[in-house]
Amino acid sequence: MGKATRESQASAPGATRAGVDLLRRRQALVVVLTFVTGSADAMGFLALGGAFSSVMTGNMVLVGLSVGRADGELALTSAAAIGSFIVGVLVGAHLAGVPEKGDAVWPRAVNRALLLEAAVFTAFAVVWETTGPSRSANLELGLLMMSATALGIQSSAIQRFGVSGLSSTYLTGTLTALIGALAARSPRTVLLPKAEILLALITGACVGAVVSGHLPPLAPALLLVPLLGVIVLSYRLSHAAKGD
Repeated sequence: MGKATRESQASAPGATRAGVDLLRRRQALVVVLTFVTGSADAMGFLALGGAFSSVMTGNMVLVGLSVGRADGELALTSAAAIGSFIVGVLVGAHLAGVPEKGDAVWPRAVNRALLLEAAVFTAFAVVWETTGPSRSANLELGLLMMSATALGIQSSAIQRFGVSGLSSTYLTGTLTALIGALAARSPRTVLLPKAEILLALITGACVGAVVSGHLPPLAPALLLVPLLGVIVLSYRLSHAAKGD
């Protein structure tokens, strides 16, 4: 579609219906990835030591709390999650690259990062299933680190789109933007994408809490099935964009 970005074309008065549809389909895939984030965060907090897989602001607060309470175990858990997320971001950024002029609506490099995320979550699933609910604290920490690494990769992958405010992991900014848009009486087309992402996070956390608490063998499926679905559907999205 030339060298102009699809986002700017979609917002222009002459934007094509096909271009807008592609962006909506991409938005839907990011919403699914945010569901994965919510599920992973619930599993980490409830079953893997009480820290988050993606909420690094929360984990930094936990580090501070652990120091104030002299809680070495919480300090280790939250700091390990932060460090693992950073590693994931670095690896994901290397694979996904930075936004470029003429990028497709879903660059291939994004899927390179998501495929690695899927590989990490596959290893996570194997360890989760083979160790069971009686796993040791060290195994719980290892699983949390794997989950945080995977979501760090995902976070970098979404940044490749180069869309301000679009994220599947950094969602305090999304909430702030939504409230600001509401205050400014922005149109529904501005409000709905932000609301969808926040709702997906809450839904993922709710489902993740229920499944990890009552049906733990199925919990890894909440991470892998939606993620693999996004990867498959994104290939169809890329083919549709080529035909646009």
